[in-house]
Amino acid sequence: MKINPDSNAPIYRQLADWIEEGIIAGSFPEHGKVYSQYQLAELYAINPATAAKGLNLLADEDILYKKRGLGMFVAEGAKELIMKKRRSGTMLEMIRETVHEARILGIGDEELITMIKEEMEGLK
Repeated sequence: MKINPDSNAPIYRQLADWIEEGIIAGSFPEHGKVYSQYQLAELYAINPATAAKGLNLLADEDILYKKRGLGMFVAEGAKELIMKKRRSGTMLEMIRETVHEARILGIGDEELITMIKEEMEGLK
């Protein structure tokens, strides 16, 4: 992952998203340890408090849990929780924005669906 300081998303949110993507991909398995705030700070040359904020955000969402003196670990069911959150939140918002933009541009339903299918085929 590369931190984008020019992004609209704060750095701690970028870190949290990266960890979520790692959980979905299986890089961070359930009950597996994730990077510490100091490791993340060193890896991305950021303030440890910023890294801690990203980790704590995920802990607050029950995606990570703390083991005193040992660090942060992936919670059981974290992958399903992330996928549910992203489907009902992130994806739905992106779909709404895409449909809104299509309406502004005069793109009909069938054309929009075709565009989406073509894009999905291109990613295979």
